[in-house]
Amino acid sequence: MLFDDTYKTIDHPAEGVFKDKGSKFIAFAYPIINESEVKPILLKLRAEHTKANHFCYAYRLSPDKGVYRVNDDGEPSGTAGRPILNVLLSAGLTNILIVVVRYFGGTLLGVPGLINAYKSAAAEAVETAAVVEKTVKDLYEITFDYLVMNDVMRLIKEEQLNIITQHFDNDCSITFEVRKSHLNRVLERIEKQSAITLKYVGTI
Repeated sequence: MLFDDTYKTIDHPAEGVFKDKGSKFIAFAYPIINESEVKPILLKLRAEHTKANHFCYAYRLSPDKGVYRVNDDGEPSGTAGRPILNVLLSAGLTNILIVVVRYFGGTLLGVPGLINAYKSAAAEAVETAAVVEKTVKDLYEITFDYLVMNDVMRLIKEEQLNIITQHFDNDCSITFEVRKSHLNRVLERIEKQSAITLKYVGTI
C-alpha cells in the first residue's frame, strides 16, 4: 500500500516536569488538529503562569506529518523549540502541540543544559500521555434516486462504510466516511452506478 492511512497522536492533554539548577520546566502536551488552536492555548498558559520566563513550543500537524513549527520564545536559538520537536519526531507523533513553560532558577544552564532540559520535559509529557493510533478517513456525500436505495445500502454494508448523515425522500442523500486505503475500491464501485452522484466533503 503506497499510502499509510494511520497516524499516532495523543488522546488527552498531558504534563511533564524537569528541574535543573533551580530552573523548572513544565511541559504541556495537547492534541490539536489545526494551527488556530495554538494561540488560545498559549494565552491560557501565560495567564496561568504569570511568573514564568519562557513559553517555548513545537507542534506537528497533518497525517503526513508535513506541517510543523518551533518557537524558542527568547531562549538562545535552537535550544528549546527544536529539542521539543525532536521528541515529537522520535515518537512519531503528529496533531500535537507541546509547550514547555520555564521558571528561571537564577543559574544559567548553557546551551547543552537548555537543550537537555527542554527535551527531557517534553519527553516526560509524551511518556505520561496516552498515545493512540488514528485512521485517516475521507468524507463523501452520495445523492441518488429512491429506486436504487437497495443497491446503495448493499454497497455500504459490503464495504462497511460508516454513515454520518442520511436523508431519504424522492431524492436521497447519505454522507459516509471511508478509510483512505479503501477509497479507490469504494469509488470505483460507486462510479459504476450511473444513478448515484458523488461529492467529496473533506478529510478527518
